[in-house]
Amino acid sequence: MKEWNEIKKRVKEVATRAYKEGLVAGTSGNVSYYDRESNKVFITPTNGDYLAMKPEDIVVINLDGEVVEGKFKPSSEWLLHVELYKHYDHVNSVIHTHSPYATGFAIVDEKIPLILVEMLPFLGGDIPVARFGMPGTSEVGLHAVDVMANRNAALLQNHGVVAVGNTPEQAYIRAIYVEDAAKAYHYAKLMGEPQMVPEKAQDILRERYNLKK
Repeated sequence: MKEWNEIKKRVKEVATRAYKEGLVAGTSGNVSYYDRESNKVFITPTNGDYLAMKPEDIVVINLDGEVVEGKFKPSSEWLLHVELYKHYDHVNSVIHTHSPYATGFAIVDEKIPLILVEMLPFLGGDIPVARFGMPGTSEVGLHAVDVMANRNAALLQNHGVVAVGNTPEQAYIRAIYVEDAAKAYHYAKLMGEPQMVPEKAQDILRERYNLKK
């Protein structure tokens, strides 16, 4: 199907960009898109080489993880993606990364506070930490759901990052902003006491962007 081929191409391109940007290493991480009309998830294959990956390598599954189309197995973290799709109607794409600065904060179980104004429009505010869940289980996704009601990204304790969007491209940009905020926060902590965006400015920006706390 022509539409499916276009979706596969976009998922593949975002996955490759994430690799080249250093958001993932080796074959880690995963990207997906949920086509709500066909009720199908387009997701990167497990252990896929991002530089060698082709659009036709993207696996199509249903919400139960059954392969509808594709010669490979879907990412081992497909349940993380599916839980977010099931719980949030506004989420149509998910990217899971292991970007180093953000993952560092996930390892020490420290959220990234609202230190940059752009975190509000892109991420919805600070970046919370989701409790640890065993990789490859629904637990990872459910713990992410718990902290992402008004957020577009979260840290996964001892694991990495998850970001969501309406499109693969939007989810990717949000993952980029997570790593950017984590890097800035890391350096700020080295130089002194990080200052949060003032409360009054937060309120103004939340009203401007129609955001909830």
